[in-house]
Parts: sequence; C-alpha cells; structure tokens
Amino acid sequence: MKKWIALSVFFTSILLMSFTLHKKKKVVFFGDSITQMGAGAGGYIRLMEDIIKSENKSEEFELVGAGISGNKVTDLYLRLEKDVLSKQPDIVVIYVGINDIWHKRLAGTGTDYVKFGEFYDVIVKKLQAANIKVMVCTPSVIGERKDNSNEQDGELNMYSNWLRYYAKTNQLPCVDLRTEFQNYLIANNPSNDEKGLLTSDRVHLNAKGNLFVAQTIWKELKMLK
Repeated sequence: MKKWIALSVFFTSILLMSFTLHKKKKVVFFGDSITQMGAGAGGYIRLMEDIIKSENKSEEFELVGAGISGNKVTDLYLRLEKDVLSKQPDIVVIYVGINDIWHKRLAGTGTDYVKFGEFYDVIVKKLQAANIKVMVCTPSVIGERKDNSNEQDGELNMYSNWLRYYAKTNQLPCVDLRTEFQNYLIANNPSNDEKGLLTSDRVHLNAKGNLFVAQTIWKELKMLK
C-alpha cells in the first residue's frame, strides 16, 4: 500500500510538473484605441498570433487585448486592477502616450510630461509587485511626415526619450516604436505624406501598420525570459 501511494504521488508530481512546464505565458496588451483595434480582425495582436503560429509557438503564448479608445496613462492607472491584474498575466505590454500628447491639441486635455512619468511609474510598480514582467513601448506617430515637421513630433520625441531612459534605468525591455516608425518613414515616404504609409488617419494603424507593429513587438516579446 505504501509503495502504491508513493508511486501515485510520484506520477502526480510528474503530471503537475508537465502542466507547469507547458503553461502558456499570458500576455496582456494594455493601451488605447490602437490596441483596442489591434485585438480585432486584422489587428496587430491577431497578426502576432499568426506569426507565433508560423514559428510553432502557439502553445507558449496567449495574447489578450486590453485597449480602450481615447485612453491616456491616467485611464490605464484607473482600470489597472479590473482590466489587467484580475487577468493574472505573466507579461504586460504597455503601449500608451499618443492620446496624452494628441489630446492636448485635439480636445484640450492630454497629460503633461511630469504627470505622464509619475502615473507610468506607478503602473509599472504595481505590475511588478504582482510578479508580472513589464514591456514598454514608445508612442509611434501623430502624422507620418518623415522630417519632424508634424505638429506634435517634438512632444512625441520628448515623451519617447523619457520612456527609453525609464526603461533603461529600470531594466525593462523597450519596444522603440517611435524610432522604428521614423526609420521606416525616412526610407519609404519620398513624398513626405502625412498619412497612408502605416496609418489611415495619421495615428491609427492601417493593414501594413498593424503588421509592422506585430512584427516589431514580437521581436522583443519572444526574447523575454
């Protein structure tokens, strides 16, 4: 009887270890309308799933969208518990900042530079306190002109510089979408158009933009241990 119990415990342990080893990493993408649309058909999250499948890693990752249109960093802070922590993710990818800048002109709101950093830091610290790995993304574009002549390029560069510094200081992986978009537009926008390359309206991603973001984030995500 004792031998049977011992064998039963042994095989149960093996099964539990096997389950643990093959548990998918749950990745939550936390952001605004770009991420909300990214969770829909043809969006960057769904396209990333296709890439993952093509690399035979579908059993390793589960991707979840948590984007809401119009959100700024302050909105992310307010819904952190309900929309992210409650899902118990292993990894959270934060892609926010466009509205914090864009809405200053668009709606007279937005988030000033200092407050943006303060709220961002609180979000990261709360995620880390829950043993969640955090990946940050710099904001991409508000206009696709390649020569820094879009109205809010200066602020986008300033907020992106802070995010790069913050990520480096806190040893966080950083997907530098700002730089990736700029490099792409320099190489592919000879007419210096303000939209139509990677976005449909200067901000929101078109089909090519969704694929570009999916590929860019995946390069960093799959390296995260």
